[in-house]
Amino acid sequence: MDSADLARHYPRLYHMAEAGSWDSIELHGLLSTGALLDLFEVDDAKRATILRQRRPVSVPLAHDMHGAAVVRDQVPLREGPLRSCLTDMSLEEWLELLNSRVFFWLDEPHLETLLGAGAYRERAHDVIYVDTAALVARHVEEIRLSPINSGATLYNPRPRGSGTFMTVAQYPFEDRRKARGVANAIVELAVEGGVRDIRDVATRVERRRAGGAVDYVIWEPAP
Repeated sequence: MDSADLARHYPRLYHMAEAGSWDSIELHGLLSTGALLDLFEVDDAKRATILRQRRPVSVPLAHDMHGAAVVRDQVPLREGPLRSCLTDMSLEEWLELLNSRVFFWLDEPHLETLLGAGAYRERAHDVIYVDTAALVARHVEEIRLSPINSGATLYNPRPRGSGTFMTVAQYPFEDRRKARGVANAIVELAVEGGVRDIRDVATRVERRRAGGAVDYVIWEPAP
C-alpha cells in the first residue's frame, strides 16, 4: 500500500478520548500512554503497573505543572483470551506495545461500535477528527496499520503478535480488500509515540455520545 491510497480510501480518522481531555491534548499533543507518563513524571512502580498490566479502570494523572490527564481503561482486553491468542509475545510485552502508540479508527462505524460498547455508552467522549493526508504527510514513518482490533479480546479473539502491526508500505491492502472489503481491510491506524502536532492535522473535536449524538463542538481550526 502507498500513502496516497491510504488517504484516498480513508480520508478521515477518528480518535475517542475521555471527556474533558481535549484541553490537555491540545496543549501537549495526543500522546501515547508511555509518552504521557514521561510528561507527568510518573514514578517507576506506578509506571510499570500502567504499562504492563491490564487496566480494568481508567487511571487519573495529576502534575503540578501539566495539570490533569486520564489514561483510559482496557475493559475490552480480557487477559485469559489475550494470553491464548498471543503468538510470540508475552501479555506484558503486548500491553507495553499498545501503550507505546495512539490509535485511530479509519471509519465512523468502527468509532460508533466503541462509543456504543457497554463500558462507554452511557458517557460522553471527546472525539477528534483527523485529516488522513495531513497525518500521513507528517508521520508516515511512525504509522502502523493493523488488520484487527488490537485492544479487544471480547469475542472470538484473533491471533496477534509482533507481526500484527505493519508499516504502510508493508501492509497487504489489496489482498485484504478483496477478502473483506475496504471498510474492514484495515481496522486500526496507530502512531508510535503519539501525535504531538495534533492541532495541525485535526479538523474538528466534538463532545459526542453513542448513536451519533453530538453534545457540542469543542474545537475547530480557525478559518
